[in-house]
Amino acid sequence: MTGAPASAAGGTGATPVRGGKLGAAAVNQASLWNIANLLTMARLVLVPGFVVLLLHDGGYDPAWRSIAWAAFAIAMITDVFDGHLARKYNLVTDFGKIADPIADKAIMGAALICLSYLGDLPWWVTGVILFRELGITVLRFWVIRHGVIPASRGGKMKTLAQGTAVGMYVLALTGPLATMRFWVMAVAVVLTVVTGLDYVRQAVVLRRQGRAEERAAAAQEAAQNAEAALESAKDEGQASRRAGTASEGARGPERVAGNRGAAEAER
Repeated sequence: MTGAPASAAGGTGATPVRGGKLGAAAVNQASLWNIANLLTMARLVLVPGFVVLLLHDGGYDPAWRSIAWAAFAIAMITDVFDGHLARKYNLVTDFGKIADPIADKAIMGAALICLSYLGDLPWWVTGVILFRELGITVLRFWVIRHGVIPASRGGKMKTLAQGTAVGMYVLALTGPLATMRFWVMAVAVVLTVVTGLDYVRQAVVLRRQGRAEERAAAAQEAAQNAEAALESAKDEGQASRRAGTASEGARGPERVAGNRGAAEAER
């Protein structure tokens, strides 16, 4: 993946990596047409092609479904490599941060919806998975000002289980393999729900910590401002006293001269 809130990369949700030899300016100047972004673009292009292949001839031709599976597998593989390349070679771009999670959800969502449309997969399974994925995306934006929710091991296992299960459903399997794919999808759904709840917990904790830090920072800033105002008042008071002393010193000779003039007048 080329960048996410998330992480995620699921999220990814990891912060852009700063290269050891390349400065931040070099990272910002990474070309849009780098290999990581090209892989992401290829995955986006694969989505409509995958849908056409899967639904071709009513969606029940084993040959076409095998070709559709190949397209789906390529999309899943590029999802792994584009993120690795982006992080390793400092190819993170704003386009990648936006396009990568869209491509991830587009290929998975297209596969789930098509499979449910064909009657191979219950709609509630599609609903649970898509609701979870969209919900986590919203959560990442909800807490992004406080930090990034990192991709967990459970999240990676969920992605692997989902990709494997959906891939098995795309193929026209029969017999024991058809039964096996049911259990693989069951594992994927369980991991989807469990990791989704864990992300919610992390988001709530992260937001609470962020708000507590903001309140502490605001209190510290207020204390510093009050201390600065007190010091400023002290400085003004000292300056005023010095000015008063200087004024008294300046009026001293005038009073002496006035006293002398009064004495001479009395004589």
